[in-house]
Amino acid sequence: MKPLEIIHTIRDWWQDLDDRTRLWSGYALIILLAAAVGWSALSARVQALEKKRTVRETVLKELLPLKTVYLSARHSSDQLRGRMATLRPDDSPAKIIEDTGIKGKSIKIVPLKGEERSGFIEDAADIRIEGLTLNEAINLLYRLEKGSRPLVIKKSSLRTRFDDPYRCDLTLIIALLKPAPGQAKP
Repeated sequence: MKPLEIIHTIRDWWQDLDDRTRLWSGYALIILLAAAVGWSALSARVQALEKKRTVRETVLKELLPLKTVYLSARHSSDQLRGRMATLRPDDSPAKIIEDTGIKGKSIKIVPLKGEERSGFIEDAADIRIEGLTLNEAINLLYRLEKGSRPLVIKKSSLRTRFDDPYRCDLTLIIALLKPAPGQAKP
């Protein structure tokens, strides 16, 4: 059957219906057409929302690692701010080493020229401590790194002694971070 014949058959069938059946059939056809238009509109809205959700999920996947990095940087910044708040004007690398209480056989402290970095001045020193036990060396490094002062260990070297293999010599280059003269305390 050709499409034109199908249309003529439907038209003949429609005209053969009585008026009441044709009226109810028309209402049913209107309801079906309205449902199809509504379904189409809802389908388009759902597809738009799906696209929006997919884009937001992609953005969220990109932001989650950045959030972790941001929180880590913020934590480090807060720690440095807290350490800078405990800094006193008379603090120096030599005083911090003395405050730890770890002495060894001898201590040599040579001041070095510090650098200026983004609002901070480094008060640097070359420190050589001879005759430490391994436990004392580890305790000293831990106290320097985890202490309350903003201190950076730039270089460290640990060597055992020839005369006493249970003792070692520790060489450190450390820098105490101080605010630059034009900078206010954070």
